[in-house]
This record gives sequence, C-alpha cells and structure tokens, in this order.
Amino acid sequence: MTATIQVENLDIVGRRGKGVELPIVQNVSFSVQRGDMLALIGESGSGKTTIALSLLGHIRKGCRIAGGSVRVAGYDITTLTPHECRSMRGRVVSYVAQNAGSAFNPALSIMPQVVEAASVHRILPKRDLEARAIDLFRALALPDPETIGKRYPSELSGGQLQRLMAAMALITDPEVVVFDEPTTALDVTTQIEVLAAFKAVLAERGITGVYVTHDLAVVAQIADHAVVLKDGAIREAGTVSDILFQPEDPYSQALLAAAEPSVRPTQGVEEGEALLEVRDLVVGYGRPTAMGLPENVIVNHTSFSVPKGGMLGIIGESGCGKSTLARAISGLQPWASGDIFFNGVSLAGDVTLRTPEQRRHLQFVAQNADSVLNPTKPIGKTLERVVRFYGNARGEAVTRRVYELLDMVQLSPALATRLPSELSGGQKQRVNFARALAAGPKVVLCDEITAALDTVVAAAIRTLMTDLQRDLGLAFIFITHDLHALQSICDRVAVLYAGQAVEVGSAEALGAGIHHPYTRLLRASVPLMDSSWLERTRERGLAKALPVATCDPASTPPELCCFLARCPDRVSGLCDKEPPPTLFVPQGPRVLCHLPTSTRPEFST
Repeated sequence: MTATIQVENLDIVGRRGKGVELPIVQNVSFSVQRGDMLALIGESGSGKTTIALSLLGHIRKGCRIAGGSVRVAGYDITTLTPHECRSMRGRVVSYVAQNAGSAFNPALSIMPQVVEAASVHRILPKRDLEARAIDLFRALALPDPETIGKRYPSELSGGQLQRLMAAMALITDPEVVVFDEPTTALDVTTQIEVLAAFKAVLAERGITGVYVTHDLAVVAQIADHAVVLKDGAIREAGTVSDILFQPEDPYSQALLAAAEPSVRPTQGVEEGEALLEVRDLVVGYGRPTAMGLPENVIVNHTSFSVPKGGMLGIIGESGCGKSTLARAISGLQPWASGDIFFNGVSLAGDVTLRTPEQRRHLQFVAQNADSVLNPTKPIGKTLERVVRFYGNARGEAVTRRVYELLDMVQLSPALATRLPSELSGGQKQRVNFARALAAGPKVVLCDEITAALDTVVAAAIRTLMTDLQRDLGLAFIFITHDLHALQSICDRVAVLYAGQAVEVGSAEALGAGIHHPYTRLLRASVPLMDSSWLERTRERGLAKALPVATCDPASTPPELCCFLARCPDRVSGLCDKEPPPTLFVPQGPRVLCHLPTSTRPEFST
C-alpha cells in the first residue's frame, strides 16, 4: 500500500550569520498510511513544527530543505514551484494552528473566513460552500450550526474557535491535515470536546493527519503512531502503545517521566499567617445594576488567602475569571466591591495609588514572555532597568545584581548579552521570573506560565518555583488549567467557576474525598495515557458539557449557584431557589454547594 505521506532522509538547515548554516532537521524519515494519525512529539526546538510545515511546502525564512524528499498525496513537495505549492495548500493538505484566536480576522464574521480557502480554489459555488460549512459545524459539535457563521470571533470561546479553524481546514475536503498544538492552550473540559470532534470527523472522512504536540496523554487519544524528536533528529518511532508504554530510548523515557503526575505533600500553615487576603471580591464591567454590581460580573464574591511562603493554585476553565482575578490583585483591574489585604493593610484597586513598597512586593509573571520582553534590548539591559528602578545600586553593583538574578533562575550570566529572540521559550520564561525577582517581592502571581511549554521545560519551571519558594521564602499564586501541574507544586488550591471560588482546600486532597461537583468534573476531564479514555469519557457525557458562563445578575441572582445548569447533583426546589451554603469538609476543603442530604452530617457550616 502506498503511504499518503512519505518523508525520506529529510534535512533542513537554517542560516546564522553570513555563509553559516546550522542543521535544524537531520535525516528524518517516516510514512503515514491513509486514514492514520502520526504524532510528532518532543521538546521545544526539537523540529516538530519545522517538519510539519514542510508537508505544506512551507519553510521558514532563512531556512531551506538541504536534502531528502517529502511526498504528500502523490505530490513531491521538494520539486514544486511556489505557485504549485500555493495551489496545493488548503486543497490537498490543510493546517490547523495552535492559536485559533490569532488566525481569525476580528473585523469579519466567521462564515466568509471559513469558506475563504475553498473559494480561492473554486471548489464549489458560494451557496454550496456555506451549506458544506454548516454540515461541518454540525459534525464538529458547534452550537447553533445554522447561525454561528454570522457571529464574530470575539463572540466565541477558545474551544469553539479551535473547532471553527478545523472547519476552515476541512472545507476543501483535503487528503491531509496538519495539527500544530491545537489544544495546548485549552482547559481540560474544552479539550475533550475538541479532541472528540477532531477524531470523529477525521475517521468519518478517512483523512490522514499529522499531530504536533508535547502532551503525551493527548497522543494516546488521537494518534496511531508516534515519532520522538530531539534536536531535529528521530530518537524513536513506533506505535503509540510502544512509545508510551514500552519506550526504548532514554530520551523517550525522560519525556514520559516528566509527564507523570505527582502530588506535593501539603505544608501546614497556621491561622493568622495570611500574607495576601482576598475578601468577597467582585470584579466586572458595564453599568451598575440595581444591586450595585456591574452589568457583567467576572469575579463573583470570591474569597481566599495566601500565607507567607505558601503556594496557592487557582484552577478553572477558560473564561472563569482567573486572569481577571490576577489583574485585580495586581492593581491593573479595578473591582466593584470587596477587599484585598496585603500584610493586613488594605490595597488600593489602582496600582498607581499603592505605595512603592506594596508595588515592589507584589509582582506579576505573564503567560507569554514574548509579550513582555523588549525584543530590541538584551536581557541584561531589561534586568538592569528593574534593578535601578527598585534599588540604589549603581555601576558594577548593578551588573553583579543582574548576574545574581540570572543565577537564581539557573541561567548563565553569558546570556545577559542575548536578545529575547535568541533564547528558548523556557529560557525566556526564566528571564521573566528574574525580572520579577529584581524587585525583591514577597508574592509572585504566575498566570498560565507553563501552558505553552513542553513537559520537560514546564517541569523545570515548576521546580524553579519550588526552589525560589524554599530559598527566598516567596509566596506564589499559580494560575493554571493543568490539574497535574497544580498538584505537583501547590500547597492549597482555589477552584474557580464563573468567577466563584466553589472550592478552597488542600491540593494534596484533590485526588480523594468529597469535593464540589465542578472539581469532580475537572478531575474526570484530565486525559490519561489510555487510548480508550476519550471514548469512555464521551460515554459518560463529559464531552457534552455546556460551555462556561458568567453569572448575569440581570437574569440570574448572583447569590445562586453558577454551576447549576451543568451540575449532575442539582436538587430541584433547593439549588434553584436557595444560595449554596459554605460547607467545611472535615480534613478536607471549603465547598460552596448544596451537597446531597446523605452527606450533610459530614459537614459543618
């Protein structure tokens, strides 16, 4: 049988300086049969995306194919002219990118963007293309398939946009689809819906796929075969079962070890040691309602505390208010009611009204280091600026402090002269940390800082956080949608849903005992390295979970449970009539819920 994709002895080189070329991909060979899915896995910089893009005849600027062949659906990509490549892309082989949000034009509605590629290739008349698009929307389990095409990207969730991007790739009925980390930034419940939709449509249409990812649990759900890459070369190849459960190469074994979930033992903290305390916080936007709340409530009467030297994890789906909460704590987003205390002193909602000491002791590390590091300045200069701003150091003392900061985050002082573009994703995130440490903080807020990193680099960043917590006595707020990552480093956890902290308790206790129904949903939605997990999860109905929604005071009293519509344990006449009480589980979490009557004796209010 002739393979749909055949790559033989592929070499790709990149230009660095005048006349100097460095190898990026070296002697890579693999094949993919019709209807199969191949996973390309490995760390950042392993060559995954470079190889995947070569299947579309696309080579990044400054790079070239130096040897070997790439055949896709009968086309020899290496011999095609640029015009022939453009004719093939989108029609024979399509591409689904990691960030669907950046792939859509915010000024245009969805339908013309989905059918654009098929229109360019003149596959069908416009009316027939729109009918095909609606069929795809339905097949991909999108809500309101007949009318969703009239909406704009800003009106849709990340999971919906990711499926719409898949519809854009499938509208031309291609033979091959390349998926480049399409679920990396999605929360676990949304990821189930997207993976289930991808898998069903590809199987129905017999499409051949290549899936670029560093998430090994996703590989188990979606792929038939896998190729493990490091430094542009294949370290191991085989069936997914062999790679995940019987890896032979030490590097494959290291990837699996980094992906294994671990739980950090809880460190007890005495009452009264709270360094940062959030009390009954409400954050939103829009005009005030009759109740004095914003028209759109994002953070809804949320309370928790962070002890000195503690590590609090905040977890929840996209849109639940995690980042808005972080911005409010940082003083970048005003709140409507409630209080935030630091060292027992009330903080102003506007960061410019806080004292210099309050500003320096509360630092923020953003998700995307590229968005906060000046691309034109060496990292040493970036750190120098913060050192000078917060300290009295001058001259050589500044340089020494920069080197100390780089050493704290386990980077070589030699990197001080490098530009951000010359560093890896993990190195840039460490620089991001160093910049926060330059202020001498007591609390560091980390907003999804490992979401886009591969398993090995993400594990290294989490280890760095625990080292800084131990060595410097820092307290952290770690915002994430990765339950395994949270349990591996956090002492306590706040589970956020529609802006409410529906559960606050020990991270160690998340794996057992009595929990809020939403916490149980999150736990059950974390993919396992088991090829049958996705199907079993779909049978239990988790893949059909409704999208997260904010509480709308105009239609739903904010004091009622925001999880009501999705809750499998809701009690008619109780949950839809009375506010959920705060229940305290013995040796367990604080839960905001009407739990079943049979469990009530185990709680106190």
